[in-house]
Amino acid sequence: MPKLKTNKSAKKRIRISKRGKGKHFKAGRRHLLMGKRSKRKRQLGKPAFIAEGEMKSIRKILPYGA
Repeated sequence: MPKLKTNKSAKKRIRISKRGKGKHFKAGRRHLLMGKRSKRKRQLGKPAFIAEGEMKSIRKILPYGA
């Protein structure tokens, strides 16, 4: 049986934790920051976890973890 291919774009964006949760950083903190409040910018800097329902499809595109 051939090896499964990893989706490279997902591999660069998502990390799988030891407990199997997906972790990614939020969008919107690269540029045009002057119009955003400090609280919003601070919250955008924190990593976000992927919902368990979406992890089913994430595990298919990242068969060997990331």
